[in-house]
Amino acid sequence: MPTIAAFLLFFLTFFALDGCATKVGAGGQKETRFEPRYLAKTEIDRVIDANRAEVMAGLRRVAEKLYRRNPGEWKKSGQPSLDAAVSRLFSGRTDFPELGGRREGAAALYAFSADYAGDRVLAVMAGLIGMVDAAFEHKDDFYVLDALDEQKLYNCARNVEIAVWKMSSTRTPGGQALLASNELDRSNPNLSFEREFGRVIGLLDFMSKIVADRHGRSITRLTQTVATAVFLPVGALGIK
Repeated sequence: MPTIAAFLLFFLTFFALDGCATKVGAGGQKETRFEPRYLAKTEIDRVIDANRAEVMAGLRRVAEKLYRRNPGEWKKSGQPSLDAAVSRLFSGRTDFPELGGRREGAAALYAFSADYAGDRVLAVMAGLIGMVDAAFEHKDDFYVLDALDEQKLYNCARNVEIAVWKMSSTRTPGGQALLASNELDRSNPNLSFEREFGRVIGLLDFMSKIVADRHGRSITRLTQTVATAVFLPVGALGIK
């Protein structure tokens, strides 16, 4: 009959193996290193890490594309270059002075206000980044005891859809889009924004389902048309 010591040895060996990370070295050979932080991570935690990283990478690509299509926007912020404007967006801060304390949904909505004369790319993307950060509980590294809310993730995905619609539909009195995104010209179409945003939405929806299934909970699916929809609550909206 196995002893208590034998059981302890088994579990210690199991968790030690789970804490090993295998990487390919410069010479093409696999290197296995022990990383203690993985002892507190489940497979789901690693999926969450990867999902959040992919969502943020997708938003960064969208921000770069928006600044390229709307070069006058980053100049409004006094940044020396497009790259500097993108770096500022993804610096980890959320309190951009030109947004007057607005964050998440309030910041994204401000981007489409006729009264706002600042960097509209900054406003809408800072809002979306803030929503994603709130949906992932302001963390980028997840462990066993960390928990997510499937409803926040679901709401965040719907908010991205609303932002996409506002970009394509909100126009100046002269009929120009406030923020140029997809190009619908039949002779030279460009739907790269739609594809990138669609990927971000899919990742968030996938994560919301994973979290809901993990906890045996259901997601409240709100019925609303995009044209009349408002940004759904994710975190502290920061509306002044």
